[in-house]
Amino acid sequence: MYRFLLTPRWLGGTVLALVAIAVCLWLGSWQLGRFEDRFSSHKEAGKALATTSETRPIDSLLNPASPQVTTDTVGKPVTVSGSYDSAHQLLVPNRTVDGKQGYYVLTPLRTADGHAVAVVRGWAPGAPSDTSSAAVPPPGGEVTVTGRLQAGEAVGSNGAVAGGLPAGQLGTINRAALLNVLSYDGWYDGWVAADTAPAGLTEVPTVQPQGGDGLTLRAFQNLGYTLEWFVFAGFVVFMWYRLLRREAEAEQDRALGLDPVLD
Repeated sequence: MYRFLLTPRWLGGTVLALVAIAVCLWLGSWQLGRFEDRFSSHKEAGKALATTSETRPIDSLLNPASPQVTTDTVGKPVTVSGSYDSAHQLLVPNRTVDGKQGYYVLTPLRTADGHAVAVVRGWAPGAPSDTSSAAVPPPGGEVTVTGRLQAGEAVGSNGAVAGGLPAGQLGTINRAALLNVLSYDGWYDGWVAADTAPAGLTEVPTVQPQGGDGLTLRAFQNLGYTLEWFVFAGFVVFMWYRLLRREAEAEQDRALGLDPVLD
């Protein structure tokens, strides 16, 4: 009943189906490998971040040759010296720490060369009020801050509000937003989360940047493509088997002297 499989048409179709299945499986395996590479990169970055102990001046990481915070520098411990600009302290609402809603306390730190560093000195629960900023004044005089370098936030991240905030509040921590509020000669890229928070505030954990080499949307796209290619391979098998059954039934009808009915 299955002698038709030895005909040139079926031999050619079977070979073509096998090639299609092999190609789909190979492409699916390749996409899976890409996902695993990105997952491994994410884990290694986390381990490196957890074991990083060397504290370096911020200028050694952010310099004319590498002025932006990247996935290689985010979370690195840095030191920066200067004096806090207490008159322009900012509150950043809609920030979550340990599952609780609150706000950051951000104080610009002016360096000796006139540049500014956005230092998040800590986090407080609840919504900021007109007196929140005055409740946590920064120390005066020359200070040296030790903290972790953070990447600038994308607009709308962490529930940030683009506009409509009261004076003294900031919706997104990035260079453009800071320049709109305080027109200093220059801002360092990103911001620094201080390792030591003053009384009444909580230290801010390191925030992984979006669009890096970790578990981003692109990594999960690789996983989605993996499933798609495996589904395609299964579809080829299904169609080949369906055609086989239809041809076998037609051959059986012919053997009984009946006109084959092909659905």
